[in-house]
Amino acid sequence: MNSASRIILITGGQRSGKSVLAEKTALSLSQSPVYVATARIGDDDFRRRVEIHQQRRGSQWTNIERPEDLGRLQLTGNVVLIDCVTMWLTNIFFANGEDREKSFEVFRDDFDKMISHPATYILVTNEIGLGGISANAMMRAFTDLQGLANQHIAAKADEVYMTVSGIPLKIKPQQ
Repeated sequence: MNSASRIILITGGQRSGKSVLAEKTALSLSQSPVYVATARIGDDDFRRRVEIHQQRRGSQWTNIERPEDLGRLQLTGNVVLIDCVTMWLTNIFFANGEDREKSFEVFRDDFDKMISHPATYILVTNEIGLGGISANAMMRAFTDLQGLANQHIAAKADEVYMTVSGIPLKIKPQQ
């Protein structure tokens, strides 16, 4: 656990209800949370997904688009929703030539710098390693990177939830 910041990690599969849970959690903790969007929009389908997320949020949110370098944000004292770690990692992974070790180092340092600014951080991430092992070397490297990053965050988190079919399961601390 981290004494300076409160960290809540919400993980699960695609369309499992992670973002909805994260948004409800943020609004239960603050009337004016900060939403940090890490995605780079690459096609029309993804643009529609982003628009759905934006439509759910009201005017009480402060929205920041930041694909990398989240440690530079000065968010002390806020409730901050990071959506999502997977896109943040994707940006780092490709910026570092698909080098898993270097990408993890960059992510770890940026994450640790970010949480050194005391705030409540709610992070949405994906469990992409639950399926079979990819035949694609790049995808295997990214899946490994995602797993390492999720473990790093979870080790520092005060609470961890996994969403399955829209149902949140609290996995840390155990009840």
